[in-house]
Amino acid sequence: MKKLISTIALAFLGIAAFAQESPVNWTSKAEKVSAGTYKVIITATFAEPWHVYSQHTPDGGPVPTTFKFNKNPLVTLVGKTEEKGDLKTMHDPNFGVDVKSYSDKVDFIQVVKVKGNIKTNVTGTVNFMACNDHECRPPMDVPFSVKLQ
Repeated sequence: MKKLISTIALAFLGIAAFAQESPVNWTSKAEKVSAGTYKVIITATFAEPWHVYSQHTPDGGPVPTTFKFNKNPLVTLVGKTEEKGDLKTMHDPNFGVDVKSYSDKVDFIQVVKVKGNIKTNVTGTVNFMACNDHECRPPMDVPFSVKLQ
């Protein structure tokens, strides 16, 4: 019985140690551009020395940052999600490719159009992988919801 309790306790300690908080903080907001047109801005800020990868990371490299916007019949996405930040490109010997990453802060901007003069939300998830010079956290999904008014 003591062995079983010890094994269970060690398993919980291992899970607790592995389930660390993400070093990336995500926020989102909308800026009105014109009647019915908004910029949805999803911002990632990082604790040093962490970084995330660009959406344009080559195959065979780390997991690129991706966005999934949930369908909303009142909202149309215009173009692709843009990136605004201090983009760094470097060869990563661990992956064997040139990688593109952001440190400190990056804004991901998606232009959307709303049908009519209606209040609605844009929702979805961002999938990303955070790394530093020594380790990478497993890719994770973070939900977002932005009010359009």
